Amino acid sequence: METRIERLLSKANTLPLTPGVYIMKDKAGKVIYVGKSRKLKNRVSQYFQNSEKNLKTMKMVSLVHDFDYYLCDTEIEALTLENRMIKQYSPKYNIRLKDSKSYPYIKVTAGEYPQIVYTRKRTADKGARYFGPYSGTGTVFSVINLLQKSLGIPSCKRSFPKDIGKERPCIYYQMGQCLGVCTGKVSSEEYGETIKCAVSILRGNTSEAKKELTEQMLRYAEEEKFEVAARCRDAIAALESLSQKQKVVAAPDADKDVFALYSDDNCSVISVFNIREGAVTDKMEFYFGADQIADETTMPSFIGDYYLKREYVPHEILLDFNIDEEDSEILSGYLAEMAGRRVEIRTPERGDMRTLCRMVYANAKDKAKLYKLNAEKDESTLILLASMLGLEVLPERIEAYDISNLGSEHKTCGMVVCREGKFRRSDYRSFTIKTVEGVDDYASMREALRRRLSHLSDDSGSFSERPDLILLDGGKGHVSTVRSLMREMGIDIPTFGMVKDDFHKTRALCDEESEISIAREQSVFSLIYRIQEEVHRYSVSRMDGAKRKTLTTSSLEKINGIGKAKAKALLTYFGGLAGVRNASREELSSVGGIGQRDADNIYEYFHGNND
Repeated sequence: METRIERLLSKANTLPLTPGVYIMKDKAGKVIYVGKSRKLKNRVSQYFQNSEKNLKTMKMVSLVHDFDYYLCDTEIEALTLENRMIKQYSPKYNIRLKDSKSYPYIKVTAGEYPQIVYTRKRTADKGARYFGPYSGTGTVFSVINLLQKSLGIPSCKRSFPKDIGKERPCIYYQMGQCLGVCTGKVSSEEYGETIKCAVSILRGNTSEAKKELTEQMLRYAEEEKFEVAARCRDAIAALESLSQKQKVVAAPDADKDVFALYSDDNCSVISVFNIREGAVTDKMEFYFGADQIADETTMPSFIGDYYLKREYVPHEILLDFNIDEEDSEILSGYLAEMAGRRVEIRTPERGDMRTLCRMVYANAKDKAKLYKLNAEKDESTLILLASMLGLEVLPERIEAYDISNLGSEHKTCGMVVCREGKFRRSDYRSFTIKTVEGVDDYASMREALRRRLSHLSDDSGSFSERPDLILLDGGKGHVSTVRSLMREMGIDIPTFGMVKDDFHKTRALCDEESEISIAREQSVFSLIYRIQEEVHRYSVSRMDGAKRKTLTTSSLEKINGIGKAKAKALLTYFGGLAGVRNASREELSSVGGIGQRDADNIYEYFHGNND
C-alpha cells in the first residue's frame, strides 16, 4: 500500500519545471504553508525526499496531506502571487509581516500648505505621501519633532491658508522654532521649499536637504530677505548637529538596508538596519515562533513584502545569509520594478560590509536570546496558573471577556486574547449585544459567549481556535451563567471570574463556589491584572466607538437629504466627520450616492453663515 509520502512525492514528480506557487494543506484541507519556486517540480519534490531538513520543515511536512499549485508565466509573478496567498490564508508555518495597520507612518498631506502628521493608516489620499513604516511611534514623533524644530514647520492644529491672520502667533514662533505661516509672511512657494527639504530628510537624504537649504539661503540673502535666509542657516546647523549624533557605520554616500536572520528550534528573528548617508537611521526586529519556517528559501518573499509597505527602496540590499542565485535575481527584478531603477542584492564575504552584516546578525541573535528568556518566564507563569486552577493542560490561549454599556444603550462585550503570555491583538473581537433588553450583564455575557463558542467548529481562522482558559470580568454569577451555557452546548472549557476589590482592582479568581487567591504569586497576579485591565480598556473603547459613530452619523442626518446610508458612505469615504467638514463641494459630490444638491447642502451646513 502506497504511503502518504510516496503518494505526495509521486504527485510532485508530475509537476512541470516552470515558475509557480504551491500550497500545502493538512488533512482538514486547511492551508498550512505557501511557497514559490522557479522550477515547481524540483522544489516541491524536495519536501518528500529523504533529504536533510530542519526541524520546523520536518514538522510541517509531517502534517501535509495534499497540495495545490498555480503555474505562473514569470518568477516575479510567482513572488507576487505567493505574497498575496500568504496574506489570504495566513498559513501557520509561513513567516509574514504584521498587517500594515499595525505600523506607524509619517504622512505629508497634499494641498497649498502640506502638513506632516503621524498616522497608522495608508489611505488613497490624492497627492499625499507616506514614509515608513517606522519601528515605533517614538521614532515617528522624534522625526516629526526634528523636522518641526529644524525647519520651522508648524506643529499646531491650525489649517492653512484658512487660518492665516486669524490668531496671534504661538510661542514657538517667538522662540524661532516655527516659520509663522499664521502671520501671512510666508508664501506658499517658500513653505513648499521647506516641505521639499523635509521630504528629502524623510527619504534619508540629509545632504540633499542641506544643499537645497544652502541654495535657498544664498538666494534669499541676494534678495535681501535676511530673516528667511537666517531660518535656512539655522536649519542647516540643526541638520549638521543631527548628522553628528547618528551612528556612522559606512561611507557618507552609503544608501542601503541590511537584513540578518537568526533561527534555531525555539524561534527566529529577522533584524533590519536602515543605513542612509552612512548612518543608521532606523532598525526593526521581527519575531517568529517555533513553528514558523524562517530560512534562506522564505526570505525573498519576506523581503518583497517588507518593501511593499514602504515608500522607498534603497539602491543596495545587503544580506548576512546566502539565498539561491535564481531567487536573488527574481527579488532584484521585483524590487527594481517597484523602485523604477536597478536594485542590487548581495551577500558580502569580506571587508567593512561583511562586518556590518555581522553586526546586524549579532543584534538579531541578542534579540532572540531576550525573546527566549521572556518566553520561558511566561511559560513558568502559565504552569503556575494551571497548577493553581487545577487545569489539565497549559493555558496557552486565554480569552477574556468584559461587558460595557452606556445605560441600556451601546451594550458591547469585548474579547481579548492572550497567547503564550502575550496579547494577540489581531485576535481581539467585540460583540454588539442585540437580544438583551435593558441592563442585564449576565444575559449580555451569555449572548456574547454563545455567539463566540458557536464558531469553534468553523474553519474561520483564529475564531475556530479553542481557548484553554476563559476569564470573565465578573464574579460567581458570571461564571455560573457561562458554565450553564456551555453545558447546554456540550462544551467543556475551564472558566473563571476575575474578581475586583472595593477599589476596582484585581483581587482573586473564582469559580461558581469559591475564590482562589492569587495575591501571593506575583507573576500570576501581574498576568491576571494585565488581562483584566486590557479587556476592560478594549470593551470600553469599542462601546465608546459605537457611541461616537452613532453621534456623528446622527449629526450628518440633520442635513437636508442625508439619511443613514448617505451619512455612513460619507464617513467611510472621508475617514470621519472632520474629513467631511473639510471637503470641497467637488470632493463631496464624488462620493457614491451623493448628488450635487446633497454636496451643496452638506457644504452649506458646515461653511454657511449659520452655525
